[in-house]
Amino acid sequence: MQSANQLLKYRHLGHLMAGVAGVALLAGIPAGAEAQAQAQAQAQAKPAAAKEDNTIIVTAQKREQKLQDVPIAVTTISAKLLQDAGVHDIKDMQILTPGLTVTSTQNETLTTARIRGVGTVGDNPGLESSVGVVIDGVYRPRNGVGFEDLGEMERIEVLKGPQGTLFGKNTSAGVINIITKKPQFTFGADGEATFGNFNYQGYSASVTGPIVDDLVAGRLYVAKRSRDGYTDVNTGVGPRTLTSDQDQDFSTVRGQLLFTPNDDAEIRVIGDYSHRDEHCCVAVQTRTGPTATAINGLAGGNGVATTADPSARLAYSNRDTHQVVRDGGMSVEANFKLPNFFDSKLTSITGVRDWIATNGQDIDYTGADILYRRDNGDFNARFKTFTQEVRLAGATEHSDWLFGGFYAKEDLTRNDSYVYGSSYEPYLGLLMSSGTDPAFVGRLTSPDGVSAHATAHFVPGQGALDHYTQGDTSYALFTNDSWRVDKLEFTLGLRYTNEKKDMTALYTNSDGGAACGAALTQYTKAATLYGTYGGLVGAVTHGANPVWANAISTGQATTLVGAMCPFWANPAFSGRRVADSHSEGAFSGTLKAAWHVNDDLMTYVSYARGYKSGGYNLDRAQTGVTPDASLWFPAETVDSYELGVKTSLFSKDLQLNVTLFDQKYQNFQLNTFLGTAFIVESIPEVESKGFDADIYWRTPVPGLSLQGGASYADTRYGKFTAGDLINPAHFPGLSLLPGAQMSFAPKWTSSLAATWSGNLGGLRASANLTAKYSSKYNTGSDLIPYKEQAAYTLVNGRISIGPQNRRWAVEIWGQNLTNVTYKQVVINAPLQGTGFQSTVQSNGTYYNQTLDSNTYDAFLGAPRTYGMTLRVKY
Repeated sequence: MQSANQLLKYRHLGHLMAGVAGVALLAGIPAGAEAQAQAQAQAQAKPAAAKEDNTIIVTAQKREQKLQDVPIAVTTISAKLLQDAGVHDIKDMQILTPGLTVTSTQNETLTTARIRGVGTVGDNPGLESSVGVVIDGVYRPRNGVGFEDLGEMERIEVLKGPQGTLFGKNTSAGVINIITKKPQFTFGADGEATFGNFNYQGYSASVTGPIVDDLVAGRLYVAKRSRDGYTDVNTGVGPRTLTSDQDQDFSTVRGQLLFTPNDDAEIRVIGDYSHRDEHCCVAVQTRTGPTATAINGLAGGNGVATTADPSARLAYSNRDTHQVVRDGGMSVEANFKLPNFFDSKLTSITGVRDWIATNGQDIDYTGADILYRRDNGDFNARFKTFTQEVRLAGATEHSDWLFGGFYAKEDLTRNDSYVYGSSYEPYLGLLMSSGTDPAFVGRLTSPDGVSAHATAHFVPGQGALDHYTQGDTSYALFTNDSWRVDKLEFTLGLRYTNEKKDMTALYTNSDGGAACGAALTQYTKAATLYGTYGGLVGAVTHGANPVWANAISTGQATTLVGAMCPFWANPAFSGRRVADSHSEGAFSGTLKAAWHVNDDLMTYVSYARGYKSGGYNLDRAQTGVTPDASLWFPAETVDSYELGVKTSLFSKDLQLNVTLFDQKYQNFQLNTFLGTAFIVESIPEVESKGFDADIYWRTPVPGLSLQGGASYADTRYGKFTAGDLINPAHFPGLSLLPGAQMSFAPKWTSSLAATWSGNLGGLRASANLTAKYSSKYNTGSDLIPYKEQAAYTLVNGRISIGPQNRRWAVEIWGQNLTNVTYKQVVINAPLQGTGFQSTVQSNGTYYNQTLDSNTYDAFLGAPRTYGMTLRVKY
């Protein structure tokens, strides 16, 4: 029987080696290379987590190291703490990480992470992420693309500050490095069923174990989560019928195979697919402007709230916010020991992914039928990516070395649309006539200025439809090497990146921009006659439209042109095609010096150069009524200096790490929404300075541990003027920025997670309480005071009880236990007042708050949720 089993084993091995040989051949090594460093391979196969002696292992430098030996500011979150805090995605995890802020806006795919107050601003997929998301070694092209159920996590490492050497595409603010659980060669299975308020239901199950003894192990994870919406919706004039929003209907499957053909080779294959079919996101009013009367008149009294009350969580939306997101991919990570080549290890990580999101949106966020986007594919984005990374690493008695290469091919397609609702034209007429004439558009487009002689030009169902493509090809070579001399350790990281981006944009207007075109015709004629005949009377006498002639006389003509010709209605875009290509190369990297004073104390200094490539504004952009000639914006770079200390006290039960940082950004890429359009500008300088502190404490109280920290970040824009911008005409909308604290950048954040476990009447009980505090910050990229979020604290809790063998457990949990209403992002409500007025004085430009008449809307964070979870484990 033993011989038969051995024969079966080697027959399986033969089939395996046929596949492994191809990978090994590409790696340039013989498929049957013998190993000598078995201990390291075994360590790789084991989960890297907190050891029994409270030692925390991380891979922040692409090799397993003790957290206390890594000269990088890292917050590490274990699988146990992730479960206790109810973390399923990167937005959930921010409660455990001081200095990290994660926000979403008009749909869940537009999720942005920020570290130390720095992150990519805005909803434009043409901008790469300042904070990178890496899942099992595969870089995700944008934060929102990585917004998914992360499944069975081993740990999450949040690396703070620029990471310009080792993590795929360069990032200028940090990396969220997510490591999921590997397949195991011992059988295990577990399941979960969760029920909560808002009709929440969540189910997940996983199984792992050997497929071929000692050769192949597998792991399968499946999950399904659903929830009703937690924001009430007044549907106004319809056609929307759903009276709630921000629901959830999510499913995912993730399968893995782990091949270990010999002691020198390990290959991990991961395939996953997830699907979201949800409704998100409406916005609630935080301030109501004078346009409410006109909107409510067009919506039968159900257009907007007369008095804003965000805590009521009532939104107005007559159009659907349906979103469908599909994400799938596969990765192969192969590790080969090369004992005959400097005792090194070769790693290859290949990733192929396809992500697509299709969304609907009520653009005006009211119950009136003004502007919207259909969920028929006219508003969507798709990323198709291929990445390949190869690393060769080794170690000697006094050094660790690593050389590698990285290749990425990213194909982005985007469709964007603006569709006129039935109330668009009458509402626009009311705006331009100070609320008196819903037929005013007809008066502007007719030759004689009489509405009866004109037909509707903004035809419901017509509008703008644009198509963008962007191809991004990136090559990089990098090295990261450390040398130890007695108690000193020096690290040099260097990376060269070459990047090429190709872009095409095709703009169309289904109505040809007829209304704007007709209005411009009448305006141009009136302006010519006004100049020729010396004034209002002469112009009208010789055939000028009297409405335009009067507007020219009173200085209102430019305002009317702007109202009739926003970018979605501008005929200059119709049929316009733009194509461009840009290549650039850049060096980035780091230099560190660490002094290991003793086993319990290490201090370090470091310099890092970060880089985020330039890109294209994949949106309509115009100055006045003229389309911007170029959509390109330059690369963002950062120089970061850090001084840190890492300590272990009380027999390593207490670990306290503190890092001082000073970061200076050049050409910071700002994508800001100014009420009707997004603009991209390169801000000459941004500086972030402060400190990060992390604590891990296994307290003297049996079963009680604490993990937390604090972060202080003074993150400010440098002084700049209009002449420092790509487009000086953008400065009035950004005039609050010079010298001010950045948006989404609280000066203080702190978090604390207290976890206790022990015996209770023969059962095993545990409890967790997690809290995060954020000081006040502004949520608007233009820094208008009405967009400020006051200081707040979020609190989550969980209590669990079950048998000592952990075969089952019942948990009671709550998120946002104090039911804090907080604003993720506040925006200027589109077409609902004048949101920014600046007055030029001798001392510069300042914001005149008394002239601000805008309605403001906010995307809120989740309210209090609570429920019960049953876990079973075998």
